[in-house]
Amino acid sequence: GTTVGVSAPNGPLGWIRLADQPRPEAATVIAQLHDLGIETIMLTGDNRKTADAMARELGIGDQRSELLPADKVSAIAELDARHGPTGMVGDGVNDAPALAAARVSIALGGISSGAAIETADIVLMADDLSRLPWLIRHSRKTLERIRQNIAIALSTKLIVLILALLGFANLWMAIAADVGTSLVVIANAMRLLRD
Repeated sequence: GTTVGVSAPNGPLGWIRLADQPRPEAATVIAQLHDLGIETIMLTGDNRKTADAMARELGIGDQRSELLPADKVSAIAELDARHGPTGMVGDGVNDAPALAAARVSIALGGISSGAAIETADIVLMADDLSRLPWLIRHSRKTLERIRQNIAIALSTKLIVLILALLGFANLWMAIAADVGTSLVVIANAMRLLRD
């Protein structure tokens, strides 16, 4: 924690220690992110000792402490250059510049500062960190469906084009294939609503 001196007009009264408590679900969410292949790094303005203790408690292997907002932006740029697309989850005013620098940024709706909410690409309205692994799984499924839909649409068009070149397709077959493909693509995309 951070040690703070307490005093009165007649002299010092003592010391108190202030420390953030991790959210109850944080360690579980971090473990789930690791299971999804996401590397987690904590960027914090807290002192090194506090950051080390928090990182150990949450199961975060790498942490960078005593960072100013500009330092967090530099860290995001460095991580992005070294590891590829880097995302950030943050909730404070000090996180807003780094949220803007990240490829994907996420804030928690109810507890985040206005600056973090305005800057973030995604805002989790329920303030529930456990939605973060769901969000990543859902985005991966969405990209998979997009690729499937492109393949379905292009292959159907190609088949009809080949049939037309061979003289076996007519205008109604092309229209039916076009509308049918649209319906199949929509139905495939709507499967995401069940996930």
